[in-house]
Amino acid sequence: MTAPAIHLWRLLKWGRILARHGALRGIEQDRNTPRPVRRLARVARFGARVPTTPRYADAFQAIGPAAIKLGQTLATRPDLVGEAAASDLLRLQDALPPVPFAIIRDQMERSFGRPLDALFTEIEEVPIGAASIAQVHRAVTTDGRHVAVKVLRPGIESDFARAIDTYEWAAAQVEGMGGEAARLRPRLVIDSFKRWTARELDLRREAASASELAEGMEAEPDFMVPAIDWQRTTGKVLTLEWIDGIKLSDRAMLIAAGHDTTALAHKLVRAFLRQAIAEGFFHADMHQGNLFALADGRIAAIDFGIMGRIDRRARVWLAEILYGLITGNYKRVAEIHFEAGYVPPHHNVAEFATALRAVGEPMRGLPVKDMSIGMMLDSLFNITRDFDMQTQPHLLLLQKTMVMVEGVATALDPDINLWEAAEPFVREWIRTELGPEAAVADRLVEDFRTLARLPELIRNIELRFPPPGGAPPAPPLRSIEVVRVNGGWRYILVAVFSGGLGAVAAQLLFG
Repeated sequence: MTAPAIHLWRLLKWGRILARHGALRGIEQDRNTPRPVRRLARVARFGARVPTTPRYADAFQAIGPAAIKLGQTLATRPDLVGEAAASDLLRLQDALPPVPFAIIRDQMERSFGRPLDALFTEIEEVPIGAASIAQVHRAVTTDGRHVAVKVLRPGIESDFARAIDTYEWAAAQVEGMGGEAARLRPRLVIDSFKRWTARELDLRREAASASELAEGMEAEPDFMVPAIDWQRTTGKVLTLEWIDGIKLSDRAMLIAAGHDTTALAHKLVRAFLRQAIAEGFFHADMHQGNLFALADGRIAAIDFGIMGRIDRRARVWLAEILYGLITGNYKRVAEIHFEAGYVPPHHNVAEFATALRAVGEPMRGLPVKDMSIGMMLDSLFNITRDFDMQTQPHLLLLQKTMVMVEGVATALDPDINLWEAAEPFVREWIRTELGPEAAVADRLVEDFRTLARLPELIRNIELRFPPPGGAPPAPPLRSIEVVRVNGGWRYILVAVFSGGLGAVAAQLLFG
């Protein structure tokens, strides 16, 4: 177990880097920040030249790979770090210096257990991308296919383990201070980050996620997932189909290539809704660098290390919330929050509906470019405080991805109205899942499953109540009240008296 002194030393070292980039100013000024944390922030910036505009993303990149991933997680929590910080943290794209190819080659051969020449005829030594956890090289397989090979950075597992250990310790200290910090549940945030990272550090899990997503998106032909080469994939190396396309971040090149950027924006929104609402399994890192426009107009995605999953009940609630906000049915949206347990039951549903109306009405019908996202987020966070809403860890990835998809869609089409783009899909899904036909189908499925369990139920009853053995059943006995006598000597008197009565009865019967 790591000593608290080591955790404090790491935090002060990281805090110093954050302070030099002005990233602690918001923590110092926020009245909801616990006093010990504010004091620690002041100590960290002592003597540092703090810039006027905080550079949050630059600070996390300077700290290292684990901090980059944490920064991407915090970008989903503007209620925790502030809207300005969350917006700046979205710039984190994992751009890091690559590991020399000699080290990468050794890592690959040890992972495969054989020379690379047996698997690839060509591997480009200069990577096409170097991220915090892995880097990617272009290659050609022995059977002539062009592929992308993703390789974990050597030693990355131990680096992340040390950093996460300190993150967990710090989150526990802050949450233990109570108040606003406890409501925001920082320990659950770090726990979610830990689980996401564990999945990313096993590239077989990423390969499995890509394969599962491809199956789920078969109904969405405009969204493509590259095929996995399972014979060239291990826990530390992932090989997948090469994608030839234009990054969605390059709008000028997309237009020059003849792509309809408005159509691309709507395809992206629909693909995200298909994943999050219809399938309950979604790509949770859909930034512009991971999305490509193919020559035939389809959108292709890469990097499946971070995936989100939502169960059916939560998806139904989510769809109803979105549809209620789109149509202005704030009463139903409020009721769902209470049904889902997001708002404690001691609050008033009608009051919560009015609060939602105050946030939603100014935004309806406006293109994203005319919306004040900062004002909307500030209003939403005030609602969460006023109605004692706690953080919902299972929705953190969804919140992060929604922000990313909005950013990519509006970069493609500044005039897009996300509500209008989402409404047809959400309306159809709700009709399919919650309409009368769906209710009848669900009841039939439930009844059939109950009937199918009847034989097992009967067998369990027989085990609990086995048939009688060879002895005849005992005759019914008259109920007699049992007298409880206190004191040890009284037990002796009762026993002697009972024994005497028994002897007398025997003599009378058998003479």
